[in-house]
Amino acid sequence: MSADLAPLPLKEQFTRGLDAPICLTWELTYACNLACVHCLSSSGRRDPGELTPEEARGIVDDMVDMKVFYVNIGGGEPMLRPDFFDLVSYAVGRKVGVKFSTNGTRLTARRAEQLAALDYLDVQISIDGATAATNDAVRGEGSFAAARRAMDHLAAAGFGPFKISVVVTRQNVEELDALAAIADSYGAQLRLTRLRPSGRAVDSWEALHPTAAQQRTLYHWLVERPGVLTGDSFFHLSALGEPLDGLNLCGAGRVVCLIDPVGDVYACPFVIDRQFLAGNVRHPGGFPTVWRTSALFTSLREPQSAGACASCGSFDACQGGCMAAKFFTGLPLDGPDPECVHGHGEAALAARGERPQAVLGHSKVHRDGTPVPVPTPVRFRSPARA
Repeated sequence: MSADLAPLPLKEQFTRGLDAPICLTWELTYACNLACVHCLSSSGRRDPGELTPEEARGIVDDMVDMKVFYVNIGGGEPMLRPDFFDLVSYAVGRKVGVKFSTNGTRLTARRAEQLAALDYLDVQISIDGATAATNDAVRGEGSFAAARRAMDHLAAAGFGPFKISVVVTRQNVEELDALAAIADSYGAQLRLTRLRPSGRAVDSWEALHPTAAQQRTLYHWLVERPGVLTGDSFFHLSALGEPLDGLNLCGAGRVVCLIDPVGDVYACPFVIDRQFLAGNVRHPGGFPTVWRTSALFTSLREPQSAGACASCGSFDACQGGCMAAKFFTGLPLDGPDPECVHGHGEAALAARGERPQAVLGHSKVHRDGTPVPVPTPVRFRSPARA
């Protein structure tokens, strides 16, 4: 094969975008019975314009036609959607792999048995600490106990290896070994994700995001444990030395995107903002047309400038970091990551102008942008206190 006909390196193919996303994140509902202080979508109330069951099945059909590898279902709390099991069963019946994230509060023993009977399904239970004290300070009183009960139910039902998902914070970095031990005790897989300053985390990021020293601790911990999943959350840490496993670049609009409960398509699950809205699945052509022809996605697939990071020798390793982390901390998209391991982000934060303001939760806004007057979502309480 001549050099002209040789296929592009895999990373370059990903950079230019694929015919279909490798992973499609789909928030089924903004309804949630918790009020986590770092919730990326400020979830709470169900949006009255939520996709109907028929429309949701149509999206699954589009995934089949596009040969989407799998769909990552979230929310809100997806199990609060009335047709949740019907939709999941429909997806796996059409051979679309499903991974869904849940806080576990609705995952009873009976529902665990239902899930264990399905193929092509992966369940991810969210906790943000190895103890109730650490976790519940972020996710609400009783949430740790509820998540552990859900894990017990999955284990008793013979579900097989599930995942335990943790957003890394300043408060739980010291508990990484203990979190890994919890996962090992169930034969589960630990998955760590980065805290992005979106949604309610716009206001809590300053207090929750790991310090520079903790970032280095996390990097070395991950290098020593390649079996821990990260979903490419920490590619900004690769500037410290050996690249972490994974794609190590921003996949927004290239290999990943998000569909929200009303069908809006965003470039990234962590930048649910009108500036990063690519289209809506209810428009002619549906999701395939948005993915393939959106002007936003087309621009994201163009070669990107290194910007302020051009003179840094680590740019090839970290690619300038996370778009969402920059946007919601008020940094330019071609600037350094706010958690740049070389300290460039700290300098940029000190010199920044006005940062984007926290917006009303997406579940609390009409489609025309006017606010819906609803109360704050009720935190989950343990049965003993309820």
